[in-house]
Amino acid sequence: MANIKSAIKRVKIAERNRLRNKAYKSAVRTLMKGYFAAVDSYAANPTPESLNDVQQRMSAAYSKIDKAVKKGVLHPNTGARKKSRLARTLKRQTSQATATAS
Repeated sequence: MANIKSAIKRVKIAERNRLRNKAYKSAVRTLMKGYFAAVDSYAANPTPESLNDVQQRMSAAYSKIDKAVKKGVLHPNTGARKKSRLARTLKRQTSQATATAS
């Protein structure tokens, strides 16, 4: 443990920031996992209601990712990559759904 007063403060601040970052990252992962589950259920049974649910979950995940990037928890490129994966997953499922429907 640090002996100098400023070093003790920095340790406290680093711990506080670590916990905040951990909470943001966990929330992002949870929202992404829920989104992927919603996309899978939409792929199994493509209805307008399930598509609406997917879009709401995507919006929530995008919002949390953008906030994490803004706060400095995630690097901007990491945020962009995560959002790209979300969009790509939905695009794949909708293209497969239309291909099987026709």
